[in-house]
Amino acid sequence: MQSYTIGQAARLLGVSPDTARRWADAGRVATHRDEGGRRLVDGRDLAAFSVELAKSGSEEGVSYTSVRNAFPGIVTAVKLGDVAAQVEIQAGPHRLVSLLTREAVEELGLEVGVEATARVKSTNVHIDRA
Repeated sequence: MQSYTIGQAARLLGVSPDTARRWADAGRVATHRDEGGRRLVDGRDLAAFSVELAKSGSEEGVSYTSVRNAFPGIVTAVKLGDVAAQVEIQAGPHRLVSLLTREAVEELGLEVGVEATARVKSTNVHIDRA
């Protein structure tokens, strides 16, 4: 059976490795250790936990949206015009660019170095402030 490290499980669940470790420490998801001492999560256990987590919808920091393709990252550039703005986010190996209103950028407090999530649906990229 496929097993995942805490880091891999965290990526699949869309949380930080620290959050995944806390959940494992609290017994929310079962882990075991490999020969090297790394904590692993069995694939079946991770799949069941991810379904439980999605159904709960009560986790802190969860945003409610119909957009499913989320790219958490960091803002690397903001270009402001009089009405429009361009925001670039580096999400792992992915560079995403979104055109939005200047007002939206200001309301979200988007600036270089801020953690944000780009959400992609069809041809639109939506930005959420973390």
